[in-house]
Amino acid sequence: MRIGVIGLGYVGLPLAVAFAEAGHDVVCFDVDAAKVSALSEGRSYVEDVGAEVLGPLGDRLHPTTDPADLGACEALVICVPTPLTNEREPDLTYLEAAAETVAAELSRDQLVVLESTTYPGTTRERLGPILERGSGLVAGADFHLAFSPERIDPGRTDFTVKTTPKLVGGVSAASTERAERLYGEICDQVIVLSSPEAAELAKLLENVFRSVNIAFVNELAQLCDRLGIDVWEVIDAAATKPFGFMRFDPGPGMGGHCLPIDPFYLAFKAREHDFEPAFIELAGKVNQAQPAYCVERIERALAADGKKVAGSRILVLGASYKGGVGDVRESPALKIIGRLQDMGAEVTYSDPFVPELPGHGLASVDLDPALATTDLAAIVTAHPGVDYANVVATAAHVIDFRNVTRGIEAENLTRL
Repeated sequence: MRIGVIGLGYVGLPLAVAFAEAGHDVVCFDVDAAKVSALSEGRSYVEDVGAEVLGPLGDRLHPTTDPADLGACEALVICVPTPLTNEREPDLTYLEAAAETVAAELSRDQLVVLESTTYPGTTRERLGPILERGSGLVAGADFHLAFSPERIDPGRTDFTVKTTPKLVGGVSAASTERAERLYGEICDQVIVLSSPEAAELAKLLENVFRSVNIAFVNELAQLCDRLGIDVWEVIDAAATKPFGFMRFDPGPGMGGHCLPIDPFYLAFKAREHDFEPAFIELAGKVNQAQPAYCVERIERALAADGKKVAGSRILVLGASYKGGVGDVRESPALKIIGRLQDMGAEVTYSDPFVPELPGHGLASVDLDPALATTDLAAIVTAHPGVDYANVVATAAHVIDFRNVTRGIEAENLTRL
């Protein structure tokens, strides 16, 4: 087949590679000329896709910024960002722009699949009408339309595009069947749902479930702080129960594209139906407030050393939202860094995956020299390969928000 992938980020590029590895020609479309240029030269900008992977696929990957190249594809898969507005409501700007692009090239019997995380009804009520207006074709009759949520977890190797079960739901039986066949080319298991709305909501459920439980343990960590109880000991103890408990760990907050955003997508849709999702919205707010709590803990740790935040040299270990990747979308580290800067701290950071933070006027520093001169080192992201015993041994004070110093006992060490 000839398959078009619209959007070449953390979701689109691994998907394009998977189709190419299965023997299909893939038109890789993006409006970002830098990404297209990198792919054309065999260079990858996504950690999960190495240059050694792209090399053998050169004749099957066709990077382009020209929408006309999408016209000859049998299937088009949309993988564009779906962020929030400043008012924390769904921002479908990228999706609508991609839909207009696809509509201009859409032809009879083509399959269009949306993978971007969104609220129930988006595929049928927002994407479909744009495609129909722009093409003069009818969804479910003249062309096929389906939703199949991405389940990419950047940096993860145990579950991949191939081994993670794929959900699909189309606007018609024929659309669903076409989507099932498409993903059957690259996925070990394809699970058919009754509608795109069911698939859209399933994806939100997956992530809101995590958001709610993370919010709960973040609140528990704050309570344990006041009670003088080790939250990690409590969680370890509860996790020994072989049934009825699922472990979640506290931290500095949630990052990435999905977890901090999805609760607000679901809440938005709920309010449209006169339903107040108080539990869901509260979880989102608790997690958003966690970086501020971490700054408070930093302030208290410095105060115990007789210092104030203003003028103190604070080293932040890790800027990305999770270990092993360079993705800084919604990263709690950025909020912590920004708040400390506003309070007058001399902030530096060290992250081998994130060389620069232009919005904060910072560039990553070498860890060992920085540790020796800092007043406090805050472990915000647990990257692999870091000698945390050395961090504790070298820095004047260390505060660990990820529990990576477990087993280390030192007077200069504070844990969440």
